[in-house]
Amino acid sequence: MVLSGCAIIVRGQPRGGPPPERQINLSNVRAGALARRAAQSQPDVKDTPDEPWAFQAREFLRKKMIGKEVCFTVEVKTLQGREYGMVYLGKVNTSGENIAESLVAEGLAVVRREGIRGTNQAKAAKRGQWSEGGGAHTIRDLKYSIENPRHFVDSLHQKPVNAIIEHVRDGSVVRALLLPDYYLVTVMLSGVKCPTFKREADGSETPEPFAAEAKFFTESRLLQRDVQIILESCPNQIILGTILHPNGNITELLLKEGFARCVDWSMAVYTQGAEKLRAAERSAKERKVRMWKDYVAPTANLDQKDRQFVAKVMQVVNADAIVVKLNSGEYKTIHLSSIRPPRIEGEKNKDKDKRFRPLYDIPYMFEAREFLRKKLIGKKVNVMVDYIRAATAGAETGPVPAFPERTCATVTIGGINIAEALISKGLATVIRYRQDDDQRSSHYDELLAAEARAIKNGKGLHSKKEVPIHRVADISGETQKAKQFLPFLQRAGRSEAVVEYVFSGSRLKLYMPKETCLITFLLAGIECPRGSRNIPGGIAEPFSEEAMLFTKELVLQREVEVEVESMDKAGNFIGWLHIEGVNLSVALVENSLSKVHFTAERSAYCKTLQSAEETARQRKDKIWANYVEKPPAELAQVSEEKERVANYRAVYVTEITDGLHFYAQDVETGENLENLMETMRAELASHPPVEGAFSAHRGDHCIAKFADGEWYRARVEKVESPAKVHVFYIDYGNREIVSSVRLATLPPSFSTRTLPSQATEYAFAFIQVPQDEDARADAVDCVVRDIQNTQCLLNVEYPGATCPLVTLQFSDSKDDVGLGLVKEGLVMVETRKEKHLQKMVSEKPLQELVELNIWRYGDFRADDAEEFGYSR
Repeated sequence: MVLSGCAIIVRGQPRGGPPPERQINLSNVRAGALARRAAQSQPDVKDTPDEPWAFQAREFLRKKMIGKEVCFTVEVKTLQGREYGMVYLGKVNTSGENIAESLVAEGLAVVRREGIRGTNQAKAAKRGQWSEGGGAHTIRDLKYSIENPRHFVDSLHQKPVNAIIEHVRDGSVVRALLLPDYYLVTVMLSGVKCPTFKREADGSETPEPFAAEAKFFTESRLLQRDVQIILESCPNQIILGTILHPNGNITELLLKEGFARCVDWSMAVYTQGAEKLRAAERSAKERKVRMWKDYVAPTANLDQKDRQFVAKVMQVVNADAIVVKLNSGEYKTIHLSSIRPPRIEGEKNKDKDKRFRPLYDIPYMFEAREFLRKKLIGKKVNVMVDYIRAATAGAETGPVPAFPERTCATVTIGGINIAEALISKGLATVIRYRQDDDQRSSHYDELLAAEARAIKNGKGLHSKKEVPIHRVADISGETQKAKQFLPFLQRAGRSEAVVEYVFSGSRLKLYMPKETCLITFLLAGIECPRGSRNIPGGIAEPFSEEAMLFTKELVLQREVEVEVESMDKAGNFIGWLHIEGVNLSVALVENSLSKVHFTAERSAYCKTLQSAEETARQRKDKIWANYVEKPPAELAQVSEEKERVANYRAVYVTEITDGLHFYAQDVETGENLENLMETMRAELASHPPVEGAFSAHRGDHCIAKFADGEWYRARVEKVESPAKVHVFYIDYGNREIVSSVRLATLPPSFSTRTLPSQATEYAFAFIQVPQDEDARADAVDCVVRDIQNTQCLLNVEYPGATCPLVTLQFSDSKDDVGLGLVKEGLVMVETRKEKHLQKMVSEKPLQELVELNIWRYGDFRADDAEEFGYSR
């Protein structure tokens, strides 16, 4: 370094760290003093300007000596330790150029005593101080501060400015003299940060690891060198810039050698390509040099095949996660690196009386999910794992949730980074990390740039417009709403829908975009293996899981067409689902994952289903693996000889519905129910539930306090408000509307896993229930009077659409209850096609001869009978 026209600082060669410095003052010559800024602690003292020709003397030595090898001799050393001597260019002491004589010959210094040649030469040529005019024009107008740094930086329009680096504070902060206007500015390198020197309370400085090495690295390459600086930004009065040197970019070199790390907040303004900085930092990490000597990559424990792979997208979980299917058939959840999906801050916009549905209630969550669904579902994507986020345990107190281990990756399709596309639409934001957190996207800078564009253009979450509101009605299980909606769907023919969820192979939840509602949809015409959740005892039927996976892979989150034919008693719609010309019912049968149900006989797809079932039977695959085909003659004989099976068992009738269905308990398990109720009530008496603590949601199992003051097991069917909760008593079959204060959490030891629901729904076989409300009420009153809360004998005759159809006998007289209703003229006999049931039907009396109740006005079964509510 050149301190002035007559003083320099020299260093030896570095060995194991920055070498020591030594100041040498030129003997017997004097050059002008450079300008000095007054101390800020002395406001009355003015700045000292340059002496004439002082800066030119400094520049003469700087250009001649900086970065060059020199040798010197020390002639005098003062008591204060200051050394005076002669300096020569080159390695040999006296053969090189004498710097002092060269300075004098240029007229930039004066001789203090004889022995220095060149003065006469300078005077004769009128150089430097010997020139005419006195040298006032050589005094610089130094500007130590800038009144408006931001405006100053903007005025340069990011064009390179010539400069001299005057001081290096640390590896990434320098003091530069801007030419030709002589502005002295402090510049911080954009996009990086080097270890610094921490100032202690006593004024001393403590270097961070590698701070001295980083400073020496920058000094040895830039100090007092001619460079160009691009001033790029000025946040908070800090000037950010990039220093360009003919031999390279110091920012990239610092990163590559492990002397600096990338900084996100200033990376965005870097004009020379942020990807170059990331690549340089990545190179240092891989080589584990200096700052990164203990670095462990986020994916260091993963094999190459697990770091980067191609997979098929099966499901979009939310706006930042997808489920993919690997080539091995395994399913894996992938989270998009470094992005945060839309969310609600705090508790605002949450209606406490309404069930919170994130997909529809969080602004822009639905738009984000739809963007990903339309772009990705069913398509192959490239997955590059960036890091594995470790599982976090939730605190016992506080809002921190528990998260499982998450695989975070950059997902691309057709060269497009999905996370970047999502952010550029304003449908997600970028996560900000601590500076030492290396677990982030490998394309983090592109994500930040995309977010900046979205903010600038006011896209999505950054828009100042009103947020979109999605009023989606969920009519799943809402029987009354479903009944009102059914005729509309039936008339609509094929309706567009999106499959939101797959409960089982034949049970799905659909979103109807035109109608903006959610419905539960059951596939018509087939009988699919049931999963564990639909069977008492929790044991799934064979191939139920395979059927569900088949349906998921084919239709989940796809756009489909549905034909609604009917609905069941629970408000679920029944019909046909088509995707790209494929009937899902037929596809399940073809793949041996379902059987044809007898209700398919009246549909237009009956022959197709039967043909598919026959083909599947021949393959003897999956559900048909143990199928044994019987000879035609034997089949005919068996069908002719088949008789009605009478296997009566004792039941206790607990409830009669308005539709002439009834609920009954098996007498065999009655003792188990009594023991459970006795134990549960004893526990509740010793530990009473907190009133109002239970939050009711449709489908939840709970306990409800009945009118008799006792607690019973129940299931929530509908929540109108906290004061009106519809519950179904699962062990008795009755329903009630109660206040939420009469509900409490069902203890786990008394759940349906311990003892399944005891009330089973049945309907009378071989009879037709009157459509006329008054006639049906008469029949219900008769049944209530005869069998409610009594023990009877029950035999299942054949399955029905919603429940088994049975015959019921009085336990003492063995008289048939249904037969009694027919004799009383309260119901009609139903015609059956099955030969083994025709005999049972023929035993019923001729109703028209009774002339009671519905027959009191004669035989009404004429062509216009339908207008009276009856049909044959």
